[in-house]
Amino acid sequence: MRTDPRTPHPSRLAPEHAHFDVIMDAHARACADGSPGYLDPITGLFTMTADYHLQRGTCCDNGCRHCPYLETA
Repeated sequence: MRTDPRTPHPSRLAPEHAHFDVIMDAHARACADGSPGYLDPITGLFTMTADYHLQRGTCCDNGCRHCPYLETA
């Protein structure tokens, strides 16, 4: 497993993605606020945070960007 579950699996959001930092800033703000998710700054779609998924306790198998249950590549 990843050492930091808040870092997306590279297959879901690669560090070299053009908007990685902007997306991760939005994710960090949502986590700090205790929000279950945030509006993706690129697509405008609601995206669940890793913290939300950890509180949920299991993977929902929906391909979520911040799923903390995926193992590292």
